[in-house]
Amino acid sequence: MCFGSSKNNANEDDAPRPASGRPSYAQESKASVPAQYQQQSHSHHQRPPSTRNDYAPPSGPPPSQRPPVSSAGYDDFAPPSGPPPSQRPPVSSVDDDFGPPPGPPPSHRAGDNFALPPGPPSSQRPPATDDWAAPPPGPPPSHRPQMTSPDDDFAPPPGPPPSQRAAATNAWDAPPPGPPPSHHQAQIDQSYMAPPPGPPPAAKPKHDWEAIVPDTSLFPPPPSFFSGFDRSPASNSTEAEAEAGERWCAAHPLTAPVTLDPPSTAAHRAHHPRLMQPADFRGSLVCTAPGIWSGNTDNEAYDSTIIAYPPLYAVTLDSPLSPTTPRGQKTVYYEVALARGTPWPADGICLALGYTALPYPSFRMPGWHRGSLAVHGDDGHRFVNDRWGGKSFTAPFRPGERLGVGMTFTRAGAEDGRARIETDVFFTRDGREVGRWNLHEETDAEEDLPVTGLEGYHDLSCAVGTHGKVVFEVVLEPGKWMYKPVGY
Repeated sequence: MCFGSSKNNANEDDAPRPASGRPSYAQESKASVPAQYQQQSHSHHQRPPSTRNDYAPPSGPPPSQRPPVSSAGYDDFAPPSGPPPSQRPPVSSVDDDFGPPPGPPPSHRAGDNFALPPGPPSSQRPPATDDWAAPPPGPPPSHRPQMTSPDDDFAPPPGPPPSQRAAATNAWDAPPPGPPPSHHQAQIDQSYMAPPPGPPPAAKPKHDWEAIVPDTSLFPPPPSFFSGFDRSPASNSTEAEAEAGERWCAAHPLTAPVTLDPPSTAAHRAHHPRLMQPADFRGSLVCTAPGIWSGNTDNEAYDSTIIAYPPLYAVTLDSPLSPTTPRGQKTVYYEVALARGTPWPADGICLALGYTALPYPSFRMPGWHRGSLAVHGDDGHRFVNDRWGGKSFTAPFRPGERLGVGMTFTRAGAEDGRARIETDVFFTRDGREVGRWNLHEETDAEEDLPVTGLEGYHDLSCAVGTHGKVVFEVVLEPGKWMYKPVGY
């Protein structure tokens, strides 16, 4: 086998040595072994001395394999002599620390502090007056007979209980004499609970307010302040056209009332104004008789407004504030007749009749811009400076109808020291008035635009609007009207 003896020899030659003056491991081990083991080691297991290996094990077998030693010497690793304490016989000697104490156990000793007291337990002892744990003599308080002795603290008070005592006038817990108040037979006078004597008062007659306040169901419907439309349900112009009309009005403000020359004054008084045809009017407009004009437009006609001159309402001649105006009131009116048997467009009759202050854009329908109002036939809405959808007013126009629109200017009471004008607008169909509104009352400051130009302080001309195919006749002559307004 090649484990190499030369390697072991080399290791022995190079093994480290302890420092001088320090005892070797063999000497330390020898010094800790008792004397008897040292003698045995020298006599039986004597090993030759080694001067080179100081780490050799001590002489003799290991402690766990050594034979027991019974000598008087102290062997730290040997068990004590004799059997173990649990197998030793009892020893009565007081020097034996492991033996039980002499005599019986404490629980069996006589006259010992741990023994039960003599006699039966306390719960079974007979009563004794000198024992603090014994109950008091006699029956318990609940079974004792009634005692009148004042020294008995547990005895109930003499007499029956309060609930069974007889009524006594001097007892605080006794009820008052007589029946309770709810069982009194006689009523006590001046009692706040008793009704007053005698029969109840007669019912007062009901006020007949219905004879003073009329039946409100007979009142006309309230004005439709918030019935404006954003768009017409029939036909609408474009936003670009509406903006063009606004720009035109901004460039051409309303003119002040004019003084008519003699020919214009004569035409005004005779109700024979001249209808002015717009520049882009696609159709015909002919005066067939004094105060009668016949018009016809084709299917491709654009929005247009036909305006009359001289105006039907001239401030210098017709103002109700003028002393020359009879009754302080002036009414202007005209009618338009629609032809029968004419093929009308499917979207309705696009004709409007109203009034406008001057000037007004002729390429727009009346009622869409400032200083103008009109009733439109395609949807029946009324427009007052409204370029959106107007407000509900009447039914759409029908072929063959005679339609009329008028305005009444009335002198009203002074306001801030100055007289003012009230303006009403009315509408007729076939000679009957079917609608009316006040120019100032039926407006909403948040939705409606101003009515400047229509209040009676500017000249007003009749305005007839057309779009698409329309066949009509404008009647300005009062003798030809089907409706007769006040003052004519």
